[in-house]
Amino acid sequence: MRIILMTGKGGVGKTSVAAATGLRCAELGYKTLVLSTDPAHSLADSFDIELGHDPREVRPNLWGAELDALRELEGNWGAVKRYISEVLQARGLEGVQAEELAILPGMDEIFGLVRVKRHYDEKDYEVLIIDSAPTGTALRLLSLPEVAGWYMRKFYKPLQGMAQILSPVFDPIFKRVTGFSLPNKDVMDAPYEFYEELEALEKVLTDNTTTTVRLVTNPEKMVINESLRAHSYLSLYNVATDMVIANRIIPDSVTDPFFKAWKDSQKQYCEQIHRDFHPLPVKEIPLYSEEMCGLQALERLKETLYGNEDPTQVYYKEQTIRVVTENNQFRLDLYLPGVPKEKVELTKTGDELNIRIGNHRRNLVLPQALSMLQPCGAKMEDDYLKIRFAEPAKV
Repeated sequence: MRIILMTGKGGVGKTSVAAATGLRCAELGYKTLVLSTDPAHSLADSFDIELGHDPREVRPNLWGAELDALRELEGNWGAVKRYISEVLQARGLEGVQAEELAILPGMDEIFGLVRVKRHYDEKDYEVLIIDSAPTGTALRLLSLPEVAGWYMRKFYKPLQGMAQILSPVFDPIFKRVTGFSLPNKDVMDAPYEFYEELEALEKVLTDNTTTTVRLVTNPEKMVINESLRAHSYLSLYNVATDMVIANRIIPDSVTDPFFKAWKDSQKQYCEQIHRDFHPLPVKEIPLYSEEMCGLQALERLKETLYGNEDPTQVYYKEQTIRVVTENNQFRLDLYLPGVPKEKVELTKTGDELNIRIGNHRRNLVLPQALSMLQPCGAKMEDDYLKIRFAEPAKV
């Protein structure tokens, strides 16, 4: 299966681009699903057809679906939700309030990732196009497998083992004192089963022959800056970007003096997009005179975007992480385009390299060759942060 993830700042047109990409893939004979995981769905509006949680055929070879995250949550997290609800009711909350509070903030969005993994496993489609949440939310979700793995290794597995041993002995006493039981096996197993799904999905998302991101941006300062940050953070999480789509460029045919300053500004920003995202390919899409709603409008966008091309190709093979040897030393290269070295914080704990850029952090489990070594220097060169490793000094 080929997975193409469309993301960008809210309102840049990523849903239209995702829908048009789906049209072209279906036209080429690929069984294609366009799946919206954005909590504020607009895919149905783009296709101008009613869509729901289950895939609906839009035209031959093309299906669309808008994720109902609550349904996914109930199917994957129901046992935990019911247990939390039981605890809250025992503490005096009414049933409805307990039910609502049992759904932790952000959990509904997280289970969109599980849906992606299920489609990948079932292989009912050849191409999966994800109309994702805006960049900030999408990046948090893409970092989840890494974060979940850290918590599982450090806290959850030891706690799970203790619970299995102590529960038969202490549960009757615990229930008399508190009014609710200790979590049963189904409740304790659910988080780990969920983590295993995320861990498997991470391998799919970081395989740049299967999954790539296409960043949709507009020729505006704030949008470009967010897209540049997104590109860097995607690289930090080892998710490859293969194309940038600059959308809503005022065409040359618009000659009204009112738009002159706007067009001049866009021209400069388009040059910046090509320069700052090099060597990624950049496609420019004009601002159309009609809304991108309905199949007829999307056909026009599809032609502009791809012409006779196959959208499932990987337009640029981006290598985000590599281990090399240099002067008999190991070096870890991280592709972090546009990030100054002084904004990167590095620490090493055990076999993990902790990388922090702004409010994004990754705990990278190091290859065995590096896990026993210590970082001994770093430099930024050609958009790669090059970290040297050496034997720790003997005391």
